[in-house]
Amino acid sequence: MVSQEQRRKQLAREKFLRQQERREAAQRRRRMRNAVIAGALAVVVAGGAVSYAAGAFDDGGSTKDDAAPEATPSKPGDPCRKAAPGKIKPMSFKKEPALTVDKSASYAMKLSTTCGDIGIDLDAAKAPHTVNSFDFLVDKGYLDHTTCHRLTAGNVNVLQCGDPKGTGEGDPGYSLPDENLKDERLRGGVYPAGTVAMANRYNAQKKQGRDTGGSQFFLVYQDSKLPPDYTPFGTISDDGMKVLKKIAAAGESSGQGDGTPNATVVIDKATVRKS
Repeated sequence: MVSQEQRRKQLAREKFLRQQERREAAQRRRRMRNAVIAGALAVVVAGGAVSYAAGAFDDGGSTKDDAAPEATPSKPGDPCRKAAPGKIKPMSFKKEPALTVDKSASYAMKLSTTCGDIGIDLDAAKAPHTVNSFDFLVDKGYLDHTTCHRLTAGNVNVLQCGDPKGTGEGDPGYSLPDENLKDERLRGGVYPAGTVAMANRYNAQKKQGRDTGGSQFFLVYQDSKLPPDYTPFGTISDDGMKVLKKIAAAGESSGQGDGTPNATVVIDKATVRKS
């Protein structure tokens, strides 16, 4: 006959083994989830959706009990208003526009969105090709009525815009050179909150895809761990950051840290002015 003490030890061991199995299963699920996210983000698409390095969305070694079920994020209501009337103008250009930007002047871009105005100070001195391109595209109405199609959260916290297709595949028909990758703000592998940078098709593992910026760009609403591979060309205003944080607070569609914003972010009108 099994004594009470032996029975207690047996039950304790069975409980321990169940906990171990749950932890291992949770770890497998987490590794698979991160691999799927990283693999999807590493896919090179035309027009250059941001290709994050594998592990960029890793949870960084969470201290939560691995056996605990993951919480399902709530989906806040859309905080943005209805888009202004108008349609996207399909445009494609054979080559980068002639470099006419004044490197000694100050330029500012304003994105009048359904969620509020986002002001951006552009750095023509350090990223002349990029600023020149946006000056050209905005003047043509390229960004008007386009949707900011991607929101990420975790180690990388950005809102991605600039794709008329809204799929991550749109581009203006030409590519831009990488610029300003040694900007002192990018020290430590971090793009600080308030940075505006270009998306591109660079694959760090293969070291292929340099100079592939197009029209897609991302706005950093919280410090983000990214290697210095994406041209930083602007800084978001304080009021613009408030709008960006409101968009981020509404979350994204997947609940996994990378999806379509729950907020309907449409650029009703974009303008660039020189001062």
